[in-house]
Amino acid sequence: MLLHAALQQTPWWDYLTDAERARAIAGVEERFFTGGQVVVRKGERVDCWLGVIEGLVKINAVNASGKSATFTGVPTGGWFGEGTLLKHEVRKYDVVALRDTRIAWMNGATFQWLLDHSIGFNRFLLKQLNERLGQFIAVVEYERLLEPDARVARCLAELYNPLLYPGSGAHLAISQEEVGYLAGVSRQRVNQALKLLEERGLLKVSYGGVQVLDLEGLRHYGA
Repeated sequence: MLLHAALQQTPWWDYLTDAERARAIAGVEERFFTGGQVVVRKGERVDCWLGVIEGLVKINAVNASGKSATFTGVPTGGWFGEGTLLKHEVRKYDVVALRDTRIAWMNGATFQWLLDHSIGFNRFLLKQLNERLGQFIAVVEYERLLEPDARVARCLAELYNPLLYPGSGAHLAISQEEVGYLAGVSRQRVNQALKLLEERGLLKVSYGGVQVLDLEGLRHYGA
């Protein structure tokens, strides 16, 4: 998919006027990252807003002792990093490609122009930030309260948020290893959880991913 066509499918596109869209297109470039490659690093100065054209990234942080925590994954169609740009802070997390991934890279000047001139863009950002807050509250909940099966279920359900990740279809192209990274459980434990969720009719494990059959069931699993 060409960059221009990909931008037309982003969640913020319909909020912009034609003139604002032209300004946005002029300020975006595409960059490619192979699986395992760092997209941006913790501690770097933030000068971009990022969108996943195709692929999957994880947002995580590693402390001085080497312990790693994954906050969320961002699949095709998702945009992230607006909070750090708005606060003019250095980046507080790493972003790593979990597979070969194409990233839309909007420069900070374009992001700021849209923020200053577009009511629609501001409306989109408010909705996105509210959704993101709800997402992270849910992550804290299931990290502290839920068993591994429920964590896997909720992790998969998160990737179907229609505002944050509009590119997700009925078939989610994700490996068991990738689910493990995002849910914070081992690949073997993911395999057990997926079998259980399949037995309960919530999803179907298929080659290269899973097909979601009952999204609401996944969202509330373990509640």
